[in-house]
Order: sequence, then structure tokens, then C-alpha cells
Amino acid sequence: MEYKPMPYPIHPIIDSHCHLDFPKFNPDREETILRARKAGVIGMVNSGISLKGNRISLELAEKNEDIHAVLGLSPDIGREGSDKDIDAIIAQIEANAGNAVGIGEAGLDFQDCKTNEERARQTASFKKVVELAKNIEKPLVVHARLAEAEVLKLVRGVDTVIYHCYSGPVETMREIVDAGYYISLATLVCFSKHHQTLAAEVPLENLLLETDSPFLSPRKGRNEPAFIVDSIPVIAQLKEMEPAEIAKFATENARRAFKI
Repeated sequence: MEYKPMPYPIHPIIDSHCHLDFPKFNPDREETILRARKAGVIGMVNSGISLKGNRISLELAEKNEDIHAVLGLSPDIGREGSDKDIDAIIAQIEANAGNAVGIGEAGLDFQDCKTNEERARQTASFKKVVELAKNIEKPLVVHARLAEAEVLKLVRGVDTVIYHCYSGPVETMREIVDAGYYISLATLVCFSKHHQTLAAEVPLENLLLETDSPFLSPRKGRNEPAFIVDSIPVIAQLKEMEPAEIAKFATENARRAFKI
């Protein structure tokens, strides 16, 4: 289907995954947050992936009632980081979990793993995060690229799991949904036929929407939380529903998943 950006505001919506802590937002972070609110974004779940990113995520959440911190360990650090670096991030997450709505993002990215040794190291790091999420009973936000099924095997036993920016096969998505977990679709859905297929198939009860900003913009240049509104009419058309219904389901699911 052809994608045409819609004027906003449209409907109240929560961006279930963004990275406002990233340097790309340094020049205009406050303005970006204001634009999101103007667009109808009533909540932003900011995902840290490093020591610094987690710290900034916590600061953003402390200063803004509509920003919620999730504290994570990127698959890149899981693959390349030293044991000392990884343990420091795990300790940071554990110490600050009370001020976070979830753990992540963390997971497996087999696109970038070139050797079995790298995969093993990344998997071992991810297992530490999974155990932490279980122990402190927080939702787990997972990054799974070319490893969706492998991640599912590792996270079983965690009460709430959000597959951030899901891009895998429809068949694996069905298994994830059958496990009671959430599928978060990024603004890729505005222009990717595969993601439109996923959107048509995912049950409404398991659907979350995200920008993954500053990445995956449905418009030119940098993505930002305000652009989450572009996904709503696209998914509504695919599911033959009203945009307001899509926004309502995605927002209520985000509130339930993250207890916000």
C-alpha cells in the first residue's frame, strides 16, 4: 500500500520504544519532546542500551512525567564488551530498577555476529539480563535480529516480554503471541511490505507501536517520537479498523505491559 504522511494531531498514543538519550537529539531534545506532545504522544518509553544511555534515560524520566525509562544492555556490548563493562551495566540496572518500567533493550543480533564465539558471548550476556528481569519481575524488552526463535527459547519464564521492532517471520511471531508476549512494530510499517504483513497478522491484544527513533523514520531524515502517529492510519487500513481503535489498543497494551 502507498504511504502518505498524515497531518497531526491524530490520536493519543504511546511510543513504546525510542532513544531520546542518543546524541542525535542533543541539539533539540526538549523541542523534540514538545513536538511529540503536540502530535498526541502521551507517553514515551526510552530505552537505554549502555551505562551512559541508561543514566540519561533515568534523568529524562525523572524530569518528565510522560517519559519512562527502560534500562538495557545492547547486543553490541554483549558481544564486544569486556566482562567488567557488562557486569557494570548489570549492576547499574539492578541498582536503578525501581525507577525503571522495564529491562532492555537486550538480546541477540546474529546479523552482526560473524563467529560462533561471538554468538556464544552475546548469548551469555543476554542470559544475565533475562535472569535479572525474572528476579526483579520487570518486563523485558528484547532486540532480536535474525535470532527471533533463539530469543524466544531464552525468555520463556519471563512474565512480560516485548519484542521491540519485530521484523522476523510471521510464523515465529505467532509463537511469540501464543506465549502471551507483545509484538512492537516500528514506523517501518509505513513503507515496508513485510512489516505491513506483520501488522495485518498480529492480534490487537499483542500490538505495541514504536518509532525506535532516531532510526527508521517514515519521513526524510531523523526519526522522532512525534512520527509514531504516521503508523496509526497505515495499520488501521491494513486491519480495516478506525485509527482511533488502533491507537486505543496500542496505548492500553503499553500501559498494561509497562504498568504506566
